[in-house]
Order: sequence, then C-alpha cells, then structure tokens
Amino acid sequence: MRVGLHALGISDGASPEVIRAVATAAERHGFARLWCGEHVVLVDSPDSRYPYSADGRIAVPADADWLDPLLTLSFAAAVTSTIELATGVLLLPEHNPIIVAKQAATLDVLSSGRFSLGVGVGWSAEEFEALGVPFTGRGRRTDEYIDVMRTLWADDPASFTGEFTRFDSIRVNPKPLRRGRLPMLAGGNSSTALRRAVSHADGWYGFNLPVVDVAEHVATLAEQCALHGRSFAELTIAVALSDGVPEDLPKLEATGVTEVVVVGAPPPIPDEAAAWTENLARTWIVSDL
Repeated sequence: MRVGLHALGISDGASPEVIRAVATAAERHGFARLWCGEHVVLVDSPDSRYPYSADGRIAVPADADWLDPLLTLSFAAAVTSTIELATGVLLLPEHNPIIVAKQAATLDVLSSGRFSLGVGVGWSAEEFEALGVPFTGRGRRTDEYIDVMRTLWADDPASFTGEFTRFDSIRVNPKPLRRGRLPMLAGGNSSTALRRAVSHADGWYGFNLPVVDVAEHVATLAEQCALHGRSFAELTIAVALSDGVPEDLPKLEATGVTEVVVVGAPPPIPDEAAAWTENLARTWIVSDL
C-alpha cells in the first residue's frame, strides 16, 4: 500500500524551510507522494458549507498563510528527486484551463515526470464571487476544462470548441513527459465526483472520509467503470481518512484503495518538522523502514 503525505503549504507548513524539511524527510523515509491543496480566497464568516467536516466549517483560519499549490510543489520538486507530487486539489473551474495546462506540464517537466494533477469543483460561493467566476455550472466547467487540457497536452496545434472555451490551431508547450498525457485525479466525495473520476480522470482523491465509508465509494467507482467501459484496475484510488489507523491499511487495500494519504500540520521549526515527518513514516510505513 502506498502512503502519501498532505502537509505542505498551509500555516506552519508554508515556510520554505519547513517545506524543504518535510519534503526531503518524506522522500527519505518512504512516503510515495506529497500532496498540496488550494484555496485562493477564504472569508471570515462564509455562508457556504464546507463539505468535509461535520459542522460545515473549514478548520483553517481565514487569515492563515495558504500557498499556491503549483508553486509550492515546484519548490518541493527542486529539493527532492524521487517522491511523487500531486495537487489535492486544485480548484479547476476557478482557473483559465490553458494557463493551468501550461503550468501543470511545466511542473511535470521540472520534476522529471513526478507530477499528477488532482482537481476539484470547489465549494465556496464566496471564493467564486471574489474571482468573478460563476458558481453555478462549475461541475460542467470542470469537465470541459479537463477535456481542454487533455487536448492541449496531446495535440500540437490544438483546437477546441465547448461551452466555456474555444480556440483554434494554438500551440501550448511544453507537453507532459508521459507521451503527452498527465495523470489526473478528481477530488470530492460526492457521487458526481466519483463519476468524474471515471469519466474524465485517471482516478479519485477522497478527502477526510471515514474508514467505514470507503468501501461504498470504491464500489461506486467500480460501477462507474462498468458504465463507461473502463478497467477498474487502471484507476488510482487515493483516500485521506478522517479516522484511520495503520491497522486499517490491509482492509483498505483489499477494497481497491491504492494510496492512503496522511493529513497533518507540521511544527514550525524545520528540525522538528523533519522529525515529525519521520515519526509519521514510522507509524504508517512500518514495513518499509
């Protein structure tokens, strides 16, 4: 079972010294992948409900530092050499897909093919309003933007005509290193997110999910594979748990989960952050140490 670490870019995990310490320690001690999430905008008292907690509130304070995930992972790529990197998740409908396609391919090239792009639709209407992007229709926008980026990565020149995006015979380079295709994961715990993981992406990133709910979500993914003519075995299935312990790993692997992502906040002192990362590895990756 692969074990990833989601700990970079927020609050104490936003300083370059701590990012370096956590990234290098994670690579040294056997974590498979570094994950980094996104919010461009937070507000003090949102009306929007956060979907990944029981009380509907995000745990990160609105005034906390929250780094851009692509830039953060570029820094992490520069101080590591083998550990994989992923956004978990980038809020795709808030962005111009042509720019994201270029940025993601650039990170893939700079990391020697270690990057996967995890995307989500977003939940904060206040964030969308601040960015001038319609909140309604963000799911359709996400699906189309994935198709746009796939087209840009595969074709040169590339053309596309959709509901939100149109271009004709343009060139956007570099291309991702893996034959012009960048692995993409759809984030979110809803049935629509699970559908998107199969219909448009290469897998799924479930976040803050109770262990007891994982098997049902994975079964839905299998059903979607049958509906869309895809092989379940080709999916990446990554899950960040709300209540998991290392003893759950064999059971999760048996359901089809390919990666468990440990979520945590490192301490602000680099040496302590490195030791914190090593302790997590000793807890979660016992067989590899």
